[in-house]
Amino acid sequence: MVKYIARSLDRTFAALADPTRRRILEHLAGGDRCVTDLARPYRMSLPAVSKHLRVLERAGLVRRKRDGRVHHLKLEAKPMQQAEAWIGEYRKFWEDNFDRLDEYLKQLQAKEKK
Repeated sequence: MVKYIARSLDRTFAALADPTRRRILEHLAGGDRCVTDLARPYRMSLPAVSKHLRVLERAGLVRRKRDGRVHHLKLEAKPMQQAEAWIGEYRKFWEDNFDRLDEYLKQLQAKEKK
């Protein structure tokens, strides 16, 4: 099994647990945005949106670049790729177990037909 940095995965999954932060990431998937553009669709204060952005930054999911007073944010894929790889290991485990269960059930059905 692939070794992962547990702390990094914890931060990634904690950041993704919030629906507002997931929607922010969806917006950033369409391209880089400034903080005010990201805050516009939400009925919350700019400081509240900034708190969500700081959580995403700590998780490494977004990167901030300052241009004077304007803060531009960019989506960073690496933490999501690590999370996908971690989930993929468990997907393989469960698929292997379901394949064995399927084979066992086929054997039982074949015995019942005899």
